Amino acid sequence: WEEEKREDGVKWNFLEHKGPVFAPPYEPLPESVYFEYDGRKMRLSQDAEEIATFYARMLEHDYTSKKIFNDNFFKDWRKSMTSKEREVITDLKKCNFRVMAAHFQKLSEANKNRTKEEKLRIKEENERLIKEYGFCTIDGHKEKIGNFKIEPPGLFRGRGEHPKMGMVKRRVVASDVMINCSAKSEIPKPPPGFKWKEVRHDNTVTWLASWVENVQGQVKYIMLNPSSKLKGEKDWQKYETARRLDKQIDKIRSTYREEWKSKEMRVRQRAVALYFIDKLALRAGNEKDEDQADTVGCCSLRIEHIQLHKELNGKEYVVVFDFLGKDSIRYYNEVEVEKRVFKNLELFCENKKDGDDLFDRLTAKVFRTYNASITLQNQLDLLTDPDATVPEKLLQYNRANRAVAILCNHQRAVPKSHSKSMENLKEKIRVKREQIDDCEAEVKDLQKLAKRGSVKEKMACDKKKKQLDRLKEQLQKLELQETDRDENKTIALGTSKLNYLDPRISVAWCKKYNVPIEKIFNKTQRDKFRWAIDMADENYRF
Repeated sequence: WEEEKREDGVKWNFLEHKGPVFAPPYEPLPESVYFEYDGRKMRLSQDAEEIATFYARMLEHDYTSKKIFNDNFFKDWRKSMTSKEREVITDLKKCNFRVMAAHFQKLSEANKNRTKEEKLRIKEENERLIKEYGFCTIDGHKEKIGNFKIEPPGLFRGRGEHPKMGMVKRRVVASDVMINCSAKSEIPKPPPGFKWKEVRHDNTVTWLASWVENVQGQVKYIMLNPSSKLKGEKDWQKYETARRLDKQIDKIRSTYREEWKSKEMRVRQRAVALYFIDKLALRAGNEKDEDQADTVGCCSLRIEHIQLHKELNGKEYVVVFDFLGKDSIRYYNEVEVEKRVFKNLELFCENKKDGDDLFDRLTAKVFRTYNASITLQNQLDLLTDPDATVPEKLLQYNRANRAVAILCNHQRAVPKSHSKSMENLKEKIRVKREQIDDCEAEVKDLQKLAKRGSVKEKMACDKKKKQLDRLKEQLQKLELQETDRDENKTIALGTSKLNYLDPRISVAWCKKYNVPIEKIFNKTQRDKFRWAIDMADENYRF
């Protein structure tokens, strides 16, 4: 447990909970559903069959067209086979999972078409589990648990071109799990026939259960819900630290600029790295093992990740960054830098090969949090029109958030559903415009009648005008939604909103411009940021 999750200053006196909910046991396939190898039906042992179903469920996915995914899957799958199965099954290309895939497709369709009674039974069972396992008692308070269900076994996907994609994520059982609770509490009971790996009573950490997943060797935790008191305090501390940076930022920037001229190479490298972390909101970066995805941050950049151009596209002293960042998302940026930074980079690159570290004298969030939050504040000041409608203000808010997401490189591939979603939206807009045209024609007719008619006809005309106003308002919402959705297609706004933006900025903006807070934060997010909602007034500034 080398990467133990400790929280500075956190200490509880009493913690009691029921432990995690494990994935249900595997249910063998019916006799009618079979696997074929080299054109012949073949009945698999239970372990081999279960892992085959993981692949069958993904048969139409892009992953199964990737060599590394298939190679990793086949290698791990063969480990679960009996010796006889291994003798027969030697080539993935001769494996036919089609019947199994069709079976799961049929199950998926049946699940979509469940009756109201079936949906109600599932809802009641989920509510029962939440009531029993979804809460803990900590220092006399009942607190919600964030993720009390342990992920079921399956195939590891990863993001980008992860070297371990396709490997089997094995089933987690109680003997893998360490429990953390009070010595005086009722210890959670493991499933029948199992014992916990360990029961610990550590009041300096906030996790309730922990285990190591087999693919990447990462420690996984069951934690308190983001809306819990302890989590809220940690969130508040993070943004307060970033706020304090505002009082020191000029001094820090002045210092690292001076250090570009230092006689000590380590100090120069630290100063240039800090400049990039500050200027570009790059992640700090950390060392990776050989079997982990080759993703990098500022301090782990290699020579191959940058190109230096004294002149490029009409700009002087340009650094071209090209590397895979967090989650294997490509970061590409052509940045004009100061001459001394450029000269230092030339010096750092001397006598080095592509695979060598750029900052070889460094061993490396507050800058990222600070720059993200101050960017949102400045963009909201710039973009918000006080006289705009609420839908217009929401578009302005999302554009400010988008500027942060671009700064932090929170990119994504265009969702597969985007094109269909846009078509549906365009159709709604077309229908709404037709309704407005029809309504406008009716208003004109009623206006003519009202001029020479009775009070009743005038009232009918007024009513129709109100209907027209509502239709126009609805059309505006749809058109703004179309613009916003299209501008967002390659940007993920959620990451920055949840992790890097001081929520008090958004709360204050909502209060100042009369935008309902639920338009910015959903219920889960409002629970997480309850401390910010209660704390910030409309005059709050980051």
